[in-house]
Amino acid sequence: MHIHSHHTDIELLQLLKAGRESAFTEIYHRYWDRLFAIAVARIQDPDEAEEIVQEIFVSLWRRREELEITSGLSVYLAVSVKYRVIKILAKLHQQRKYKDSLDAMTLVDDSTQEWLEFEELKERLSKLVADLPEKCQLVYRYSREKGYTQKQIAEELNISEKTVEAHLSKAMKTLRAGLNQVFFSFFL
Repeated sequence: MHIHSHHTDIELLQLLKAGRESAFTEIYHRYWDRLFAIAVARIQDPDEAEEIVQEIFVSLWRRREELEITSGLSVYLAVSVKYRVIKILAKLHQQRKYKDSLDAMTLVDDSTQEWLEFEELKERLSKLVADLPEKCQLVYRYSREKGYTQKQIAEELNISEKTVEAHLSKAMKTLRAGLNQVFFSFFL
């Protein structure tokens, strides 16, 4: 049993204002569990709830001489916890918004980088195709850009399907080798 357990809240406040640590201890033991329950119910984090309650009691002790509580000690402490919870939730909300905006900017930066790399790759492929021998380039363009079959290309260019196949094979080997150099340089 505590020294001041028989005192009312009003009496405890008067003793607290006079600097009596025993009155503070009684208030602490009388209200800690209730305040913790209020905080944890709202914030859903026991560690954060405990910190909030501790801050309320620290503030109560520091401001003991200037306190003017008219609504009753239990109401004053409960409202203090609620306001502290609201303040923390608002801060967490701001932090979350900030993090979300950073994540969005990173996503945009990543997609921009990917687009630039894709454009660079397309440009490199166009240069490689342009450097192919004329017939080889023509066969490649008919096949890949126009979607012609080997038979259609052979008829269009008046060459055998085997020649079309040979030109395509040469084009693909050349392009693969050129693009492999590009991919290798991306990973350096």
